[in-house]
Amino acid sequence: MERLVTKLIHHNSVYSPYYNPKDTIADRARNAIDSSNARFDYIWKKIQGISLDTNDVRSGVIAEIMRTGFLANISIGSPPVPQLLFMDTGSSLTWTQCQPCTHCFTQTLPIFNPPESATYSSVPCHSPKCDRQVPGINCQGPRCGFELQYGDGTSVSGFLSTDTITFETSDEGITLVPRLIFGCETDLIIDRGTLGGQVSGLLGLGAEAISFASQLGSKFSYCFGSVWDPEYIHNQLIFGEGAKREGFVTFLELIGSFYYITLVSISVGEKMLDISPNVFVLEEDGTGGVIIDSGATLTSLPEAALNPLKAEVLNLMSGIVPYIEMRHSSPCFKGVIDRDLAGFPVVTFNFANGVDLVLDVKSLFYEAGPNAFCMAMTQSKAANLTVIGVLAQQSYNIEYNLAEKSISMQRIDCALLE
Repeated sequence: MERLVTKLIHHNSVYSPYYNPKDTIADRARNAIDSSNARFDYIWKKIQGISLDTNDVRSGVIAEIMRTGFLANISIGSPPVPQLLFMDTGSSLTWTQCQPCTHCFTQTLPIFNPPESATYSSVPCHSPKCDRQVPGINCQGPRCGFELQYGDGTSVSGFLSTDTITFETSDEGITLVPRLIFGCETDLIIDRGTLGGQVSGLLGLGAEAISFASQLGSKFSYCFGSVWDPEYIHNQLIFGEGAKREGFVTFLELIGSFYYITLVSISVGEKMLDISPNVFVLEEDGTGGVIIDSGATLTSLPEAALNPLKAEVLNLMSGIVPYIEMRHSSPCFKGVIDRDLAGFPVVTFNFANGVDLVLDVKSLFYEAGPNAFCMAMTQSKAANLTVIGVLAQQSYNIEYNLAEKSISMQRIDCALLE
């Protein structure tokens, strides 16, 4: 398969339809915290659904997508109709709005109309593609359907479909991939109105067989540059054989749509923190563990891991910048990251098999106001669950191989991948 490339647009970028030039530093910080909290709640609800496996949660809770994250452009159908989708490694089914909608949210791009595509077909119930083991997939008469429930009470439903999807290639050409499975959303029930505005739907990159990640060769990689730079243009998502693997490889555990990795320890500079490895263990009952995620901005750590990290950071900051207060369980300081933290030691997440994720000051802290910054960590609200967010993954090319259940991380300027 050719190298399939999708440019990623961060929610706060000037290239995003959600960009608000009036947002202050404090506004962006508040959005990052709110979205990370909402994302954690969604992940925890979904994990409980997977482990409980009861009918009332099998409908599949999915993320509240009108928060922050990355947007991807793809086109569906023949002729191709452009779609703007939220990228989500925590959901497996890709879906977009389709005509005729019983209830549609407003979107800027044209709503996809299946009869106008020469290559569209719906998936019948008896098809192996109608995998009812995947939460949210169900049978609706002769056609295979889906119903997904949002954390905020909003639900979307419709029919499983196949069509040709158009991607860019690395040389700015295009590649058509026939018969990819996606959801045609035709009914929407909004509880509190968080959906709508600009996006057409969701790009599912979760671990289940129905996701685009699985359908496009079980390999994908992404590279996030500076999340806070609204002009940054080199964020990208690559599918198939073109997904770039560099450096050491560590293990992935695929559970539901989530990707779990084995975190061994956390270091600050040369000092390994006194954290029991048990804090990061995925238990047999489905609690705990470490999820790497594309939807959370901040990283959530259990108290037993966050407290030693906070203590070390506070100790190192003493005499450099004044401490202000704790916000959302993380310390905040008076000062400017670029100016005041030159030479501050890196924080390293040490994974199994010698793979390191190194957080410099731009990944460890975020600006909270004109002369204030905070540590980009929050305390986990669930028993020992760690979620590694987007800020920690900045300036890394991260490659997932679902068939091998492995992941690699290479520190790089994303522009060099183009």
